[in-house]
Amino acid sequence: MQPILDPRDGDIEDDASSTHQRSLLSLAGSLFAEISLPKLFAVWIVLLLVPALLLGAAPLLATAWAVAVRDKTADLLTGIWPTVLLPPLAAIGWFGGRRALRLAESSFWSLNALAVQPIYVIFREGLRHLAESLLPSGMRPSWRAAVRALSAAVSGIAVFLLGCGAAVLLWPATRWVGSVAGLASVHLMIPVLLANSLTLIAAYCAVAALVWGVGDALMAQPRDLAGFAPEAPGDRVWRVAHLSDIHMVGERYGFRIESGRAGPRGNERFRQTLARLNAVHARDPLDVVLITGDLTDAGRSAEWAEFFIALEAYPALAERVIALPGNHDVNVVDRSSPARMELPMSPTKRLRQLRTISALEHLQGRRVRVVDFSGGGQVPGGFLSDALAPHAAGMAAFADLGSPRRLSRALAEVWDAVYPMVLPPATPDGLGIIILNSNAETHFSFTNALGVVSSAQAKRIRVAAGLYPQACWIIALHHHLIEYPQKANALSMRIGTALVNGSWMIRQLQRLAGRAVIMHGHRHTDWIGQCGRLLIVSAPSPVMAPGAPYFYVHSLAIGPDAQLKLRRPEPVEVTP
Repeated sequence: MQPILDPRDGDIEDDASSTHQRSLLSLAGSLFAEISLPKLFAVWIVLLLVPALLLGAAPLLATAWAVAVRDKTADLLTGIWPTVLLPPLAAIGWFGGRRALRLAESSFWSLNALAVQPIYVIFREGLRHLAESLLPSGMRPSWRAAVRALSAAVSGIAVFLLGCGAAVLLWPATRWVGSVAGLASVHLMIPVLLANSLTLIAAYCAVAALVWGVGDALMAQPRDLAGFAPEAPGDRVWRVAHLSDIHMVGERYGFRIESGRAGPRGNERFRQTLARLNAVHARDPLDVVLITGDLTDAGRSAEWAEFFIALEAYPALAERVIALPGNHDVNVVDRSSPARMELPMSPTKRLRQLRTISALEHLQGRRVRVVDFSGGGQVPGGFLSDALAPHAAGMAAFADLGSPRRLSRALAEVWDAVYPMVLPPATPDGLGIIILNSNAETHFSFTNALGVVSSAQAKRIRVAAGLYPQACWIIALHHHLIEYPQKANALSMRIGTALVNGSWMIRQLQRLAGRAVIMHGHRHTDWIGQCGRLLIVSAPSPVMAPGAPYFYVHSLAIGPDAQLKLRRPEPVEVTP
């Protein structure tokens, strides 16, 4: 006899943190009601106020320094100071330059994620959503692509005009030339520094949005794939099972963040997925089982344990798994409260990253390689396991104590250093996999879904692909690079989850067009299309789907012309 309230079915409390079960207005209200005001104040100072003051002070400091240098140049050139100062300046540039560039790049994309991208994307996707709701559903793909391009251009121009208007309004309160004496009155300079900062940001937003709009309008627009490649004699074929967004939880009937009680209970669907996958593999062997992120729901140790317990029952599948991190694996601060945030100096973010690296090493450490730039050789490095071996003791000590003192500089840089991972092709003209980390740095559960691919990873993609000029590639990442050319039921489904620099990444990858397919997850829905000649495949979630769950087994073929072809995929249903 069942109880009146069956605990296996969950209840309203399980829905409290679900982003799919509540409106944006409801979630925003919860954030304001539940957020920690002291922590919000601290984060606001560290991440917003201090950078804004430094940005506003930069032109004043630069001009004051220039005047001081001009006045002292004659004395410095005739004295011993150049000899004394040159070695320490050279050492700072040598040892700190690369780290400073990484910090500058991270800050640059953070500015885009916080300021430019939301405003521009709201304009662009709002126009597209309005246009697609008014246009007939049977409109030709070329016309639909033209509407998308026009929407991008108009949005870029609109945000450019808004940014210019804001800069003009703020200009009278700014000051761009400073002196050492003037900078001494800090309390009097704060309004000026903030005005300078806001003017610079408004001007940058204006220019960046215009560049993004023009770039998005001129690039090849995404289209549904017109047709799959037929079987042809002489083709070499690889069978790839593409899974994504498993969202393992650490308890049998635990809720999942994005589905609440409406989602599947526990982890049984993933076990059923593995059983179906094992049957498919027994019938027709698979070459790769690719899982494009969100293996866990919040990156907790118990969730990783549940994933490995489920996988260890299928050793033939485990030795074919290639996985990568999703936003839920590293960016969720607290799965029970989207209002939870962590301070930038908190060790928990780094701990989630190290957990993920350790899990990926256990899965694929002796099969994938890292790209090693040490010594300037730009050659493929050793296996992932070899790259992590010097850090194993430090990772264990940090995980055990969680003390920032245990986090050495080398250990702090491991996360960025191991991406992209590369599974080289078995032959020079075979199929390889390049595994990216597309997660942006965030300290707030509500913004965990943001994505970005660093320029360092883009450079290493070029290096890896250049070493095998005849090979074809799977470019695997978690986030989708571009919004699909599909009509959405709600505007909220089109905003805020694609890569911040997705359009830029597509342009970077165009050199591999015809030889690469991009495979990703994140959206929980399947879509197969192309952007120019770049094939793009999105994986449905076999766990998070509201109806009958399924996944695809893709057949990737390389013909005599060394071009990569996508045959019609095999859908595999998972018994609910």
